[in-house]
Amino acid sequence: MRFATYTAATETFYGVIADAGAIALSPEFPEWPTLREVIENKGLHTLAQAAQGRDVTHTLEQITYQIPVPRPEKIICVGVNFPNRNEEYKDGQDAPPNMSLFPRFTRSFTGADRPLIRPPESPQLDYEGEIAIVIGKGGRRITEADAYNHIAAITLCNEGTIRDWVRHAKFNVTQGKNWDSSGAIGPWLVPFTAPAQLDDVRITTKVNGELRQDDRTSRMLFPIRRQIAYISTFTTLVPGDIIVTGTPTGAGARFDPPKFLKPGDVIEVEGEGIGILRNTVEDEA
Repeated sequence: MRFATYTAATETFYGVIADAGAIALSPEFPEWPTLREVIENKGLHTLAQAAQGRDVTHTLEQITYQIPVPRPEKIICVGVNFPNRNEEYKDGQDAPPNMSLFPRFTRSFTGADRPLIRPPESPQLDYEGEIAIVIGKGGRRITEADAYNHIAAITLCNEGTIRDWVRHAKFNVTQGKNWDSSGAIGPWLVPFTAPAQLDDVRITTKVNGELRQDDRTSRMLFPIRRQIAYISTFTTLVPGDIIVTGTPTGAGARFDPPKFLKPGDVIEVEGEGIGILRNTVEDEA
């Protein structure tokens, strides 16, 4: 099952995405206004049952994807989480003992099949293809052994970055990571039911059909179980929180000369068993 949030005409729905279109389910569950409340109440299975045997209510041409979980309390991103990515920095340092983290705000993301926005302040819009997890069961000081029991679903992320703005300060990258609609999450949520969905999954990014990033989650410096355990040590995770788990080597900034995104480009982030997150690029109007 693939669960999505989308708009059709002027109304927002959540439901199931089938090959023929979308099946709107939100009108039947007013007690769950968004997929965040569905997740809080462990309702994805209920939605899956409700979708059985139903005709689509909207064709794919009629819908506009939104980020799947609206207004999550937290979006936390893991930086420099693949061996080759660490080597890109050419600082002679081994992988650090603890992970690098930074927050992103909800409005910095758009949905699938929508443009990433390049601002007038910088031409250095870059891509970072990643797998993201959505917390289903909250908790504090979660153990690595129990970490997977706290995941409700998985999705994809293009963690778009304004590259020169991440270097404006000595100790943080927040200002380069939070430009409105500079990244994307989606297109949908896939329920998490088995470790094989995350333990050794291929993640790729293509720009205009050219393969730029290609790696597997089994090579992460900080595996997803450890991410959940570490993050929940200092902050309570709640249902709907999103952890963006790290990007492989091959971002545009690392080419010589750099290959930053420009209007008209098409970026496709693909994760095995999840799908493809596709976006274009436009300049800010």
